[in-house]
Amino acid sequence: MTVWCEFEVWPSYDPLDDNSDVIVTLEDGSRWAALFTTYQNIKTLAEKNRRTGECLSGQYLDIPHLILVEELSRPLIEAVVEDIAQNGTLAACFACLDSVDKAGNMPYNTP
Repeated sequence: MTVWCEFEVWPSYDPLDDNSDVIVTLEDGSRWAALFTTYQNIKTLAEKNRRTGECLSGQYLDIPHLILVEELSRPLIEAVVEDIAQNGTLAACFACLDSVDKAGNMPYNTP
């Protein structure tokens, strides 16, 4: 299993207040994606939405395949992915990229 973290290609990010796509490639070649977000980033997004009026002015937040973490770091993300895989819930927590449609849309509503 390999893990790709989007934040590792950014010039800078806040490991305690940010979010990042993570793609897991299994031994069978299947690829799975989820959004890893820090607990603090949820607060930051809600505050922004209250200011901008998005999501009923911060009354809700709808993020498919969201995994909350204390910080964005490779060691923590790898540990979380390994735990999810061992628990057998990878298909519930991540979107399967193998079923991306021809327009490039990810199937966030399919396990």
